[in-house]
Amino acid sequence: MPPEEKIPWPHAPVHQLAETGTYFVTVGTYLKEHHFRTGERLAVLHRGLLTVAQDFDWRLEAWAVFSNHYHFVGHSPSSSPDAASLPQMLGVLHTKTAQWVNRLDRSPNRQVWQNYRETKLSYKKSYFARLNYVHQNAVKHGLVPVASQYAWCSAPWFEGAVTPAMVKSVYRFKTDLVKVDDEFTPVLEW
Repeated sequence: MPPEEKIPWPHAPVHQLAETGTYFVTVGTYLKEHHFRTGERLAVLHRGLLTVAQDFDWRLEAWAVFSNHYHFVGHSPSSSPDAASLPQMLGVLHTKTAQWVNRLDRSPNRQVWQNYRETKLSYKKSYFARLNYVHQNAVKHGLVPVASQYAWCSAPWFEGAVTPAMVKSVYRFKTDLVKVDDEFTPVLEW
């Protein structure tokens, strides 16, 4: 009798982190709840993401955090043969931010984060399109008219760190064909 075929659980994506490389990651809150809806809360999540990425030696090139989800494009550690540190890195971020926001809301043990999805980027066009997608995500969600006006994303940093020609080149990549599970409607209480 042949061994039973393993069927993946439908609510948890299969994570394929066997190779080092550049990954596009999307993470959502449980039930798409708006736990990070204020500027103060977004600042904590934003700072937390950048800190854990640095602590785990992930080099982020684009990021955007919102009230109920976040995205980033990052390079796995070059000192590692794979990207297996991603779940541990996200676990640290999610544990700390969940504890913090649950303390604020007096909701101990509430589930804050849902699972994450990652895609290894192996084509140059796909990579640049996703960089643009992440930089422009606040505009896509209607939170600001210009990406660099959103304080909790990489667009302001990106526009100041690279040449204007590079900014124009990346922002020219079409994102309408990028397949991203981004059915979130973030809110922001200014």
